[in-house]
Amino acid sequence: MENFFGHYLLFLADTATIVVALLVIAGGLTAIALNRRKGPAAGQVQVSDLRKQLEQSSENVQQLRLDKKALKAHQKARKKDRKEKAKDGDTEPCTYLLDFKGDIRASAVSALREEISAILQAAQSGDTVLLRLESGGGMVNTYGLAAAQILRLRAAKIHVTVMVDAIAASGGYMMAVTADRIVASPFALIGSIGVVAQIPNFHRWLKDRHIDWEQFTAGKFKRTVTLFGENTDTGRAKLREELEEIHAQFRDFVQQYRPQLNLEQVATGEAWPGNKALTLGLVDQLATSDEILLEAAQKGKVLALHYQRKSTLPQRLGLAAQQGWDRLWQSPL
Repeated sequence: MENFFGHYLLFLADTATIVVALLVIAGGLTAIALNRRKGPAAGQVQVSDLRKQLEQSSENVQQLRLDKKALKAHQKARKKDRKEKAKDGDTEPCTYLLDFKGDIRASAVSALREEISAILQAAQSGDTVLLRLESGGGMVNTYGLAAAQILRLRAAKIHVTVMVDAIAASGGYMMAVTADRIVASPFALIGSIGVVAQIPNFHRWLKDRHIDWEQFTAGKFKRTVTLFGENTDTGRAKLREELEEIHAQFRDFVQQYRPQLNLEQVATGEAWPGNKALTLGLVDQLATSDEILLEAAQKGKVLALHYQRKSTLPQRLGLAAQQGWDRLWQSPL
């Protein structure tokens, strides 16, 4: 009997897997058809009151920390404080918190531009922006676009502080220098003002196997180096020249926004921990983002913005399928 139930449960699991797979395929085909007619799914900027969240966390701790009499006095004082803040609600400054976690393509720039557009439409005089940045760099053009988004805030006279807890290197530092102030934790990795390009070459491997690789171009330097063809000294020299040009532009960009830097000292491609970066002038202050956020919450309202793109039908089906699969295999047999 036990063997029968065991086989039966395995049969149900196999059946559920097939059904889920069919649903995902059907959902994918439906979504493709809808996307062709409606275009990409729209999204929206979600806003949360970070100061309220911090206050609630504090209250939760105080309820367990204080005795009954002390808690009553604390709650009375908090109530009075809230009334005072309510009176000043229209005049107190507002701080907007943004997060940018960069990959090699700076994919988060699509969300950043939406969040900044929302701020520019709502911000009032005296409002500021905190950008929590984490990136080791990547593609020059997309990180240049990300840096240009921060410059939109500066053009609108909105003070921007970039906070680096872990790393802002290469393209990440290119973004950081556009801020009015850079704050880094003591061991965050900062700098890497340099350019790199590297690719493998399979020409000898192909040649040993008598495989020809043919490439046709128009324009002397349409391709400088290649994955599969035989690279030439002329092509390598041209690539180095292009890298030097990009590095020069990178240096000029950094110098424009942080003129106090000694570029001969810092634009070597090296990266330094936050405490050394402060000595070199790469950052303005040593602190964690948590410290800066708490300071901002004591001065006024702190609103965290996050652009959320609507999930597609296949994504929703895939999530539901994963959750169903997890529940199935977590059930005791």
